[in-house]
Amino acid sequence: MTRLLMIVSALVLAMPAWSQVTALTGARIHTVGPQGTLEDATVVIDGDRILAVGTEVEIPDDAEIFDASGLIMTPGLFSSFGQLGLNEVGLSADPIDSAQRGDQFTAGFDVADAYNPRSTLVAVNRIEGVTRAVIAPTPGYPDETGNSGHILAGLAAVVNLGDTDYLQRSRVAVVVALGETGAAFSAGSRTNAWLTLRNALDEALDYRANRADVESGNRFTYHFSLTDLEALQGVINGNTPLIVAIDRASDIEVLVDFVEEYGINAIILGGAEAWMLADELAIAGIPVIVQPTQNLPANFDRLNARRGAAGILAAAGVKIAISDPDTETHNARNLTQAAGNAVADGLDWDTALRAITLSPAEIFGVAATTGSIEAGKAADLVLWPADPLELMSYPDQVFINGVAIPMVSRQTLLRDRYLQNDSELPPAYRD
Repeated sequence: MTRLLMIVSALVLAMPAWSQVTALTGARIHTVGPQGTLEDATVVIDGDRILAVGTEVEIPDDAEIFDASGLIMTPGLFSSFGQLGLNEVGLSADPIDSAQRGDQFTAGFDVADAYNPRSTLVAVNRIEGVTRAVIAPTPGYPDETGNSGHILAGLAAVVNLGDTDYLQRSRVAVVVALGETGAAFSAGSRTNAWLTLRNALDEALDYRANRADVESGNRFTYHFSLTDLEALQGVINGNTPLIVAIDRASDIEVLVDFVEEYGINAIILGGAEAWMLADELAIAGIPVIVQPTQNLPANFDRLNARRGAAGILAAAGVKIAISDPDTETHNARNLTQAAGNAVADGLDWDTALRAITLSPAEIFGVAATTGSIEAGKAADLVLWPADPLELMSYPDQVFINGVAIPMVSRQTLLRDRYLQNDSELPPAYRD
């Protein structure tokens, strides 16, 4: 057994004790915080929190010490948008708990209670560094009974991919589909989608001003349910952002004016043509969850999609997070590949790492407790043998809330079973 494997095995055995103080020494640490990158540094973990980080850290006498020399440490990766734990196999009879349909619950459709921390997809993604994720609803296409989704798909939440206390924060954003996708759920017109959103916010404002009359029954019935109007109170108060799925530059221009008019906050999801309005978005303070490798005109809203968009947005001062709709759920672990491609197209390496760690934590309001390696924050750490943004780099060990998770998933178990060439038993009967 190599020294590295001995360290990893010892960590997995030692870390589950919540009172355990552990020191990881000698690593190159990308803190993604005020301390920047530290060489030959130490992180001390006390329970589920980081106690200290630095090059001259005092290690408590009772700490278990593990030598991480030669390894690279980063914060845990943060998946900015997806449906981890909300569905298993999209093309099966398994319920898709993220799919919003019908008019009874739209903005108030909350996926947090449907999250399954034991989903096989959770383990698959966390052993490759993903420790936090936004789980979000999406408008569902018509089912066999004709129920279809709404442009207001519902409420997103932030979860950790550990085995306990997995719901970090609920109701972090309301998801809205506009542009071409919104038109598909609004009688085929993007104009109708904008009017539907405007009507929802106007009703939420009226409800806020006349709540007592509404509750006493002395007011007319709204189009949206009270559950939806309650969910939109955070939006009109400026506390809950809208995640707006939108690509076309002209739609983004409308969104900038819309945000200013209502005094709300928005996050652009996709933004294939957002790079064309980088300066305007920076001034408006609208972040973009960008997809670095989408450079093809998949539809008329993406005619100006291009490589290098992430770098253009970041250079203009737009806060970016990195995601990819093709891999965001089953393969959220490919975040590092998307970030690496963004670097190849001109994005600064440190900004790319930030875009898959601290920046999404900031965008969704949880940066006080996660996203970087700083004292007091959750001990979400990843140990890498090489550059984490390189295609063939995989974590040696992942920590979530201070626990060294077993680096095992259904995929690794199947791999090991079928690699047993010395067994006479059929694969199904092997350990």
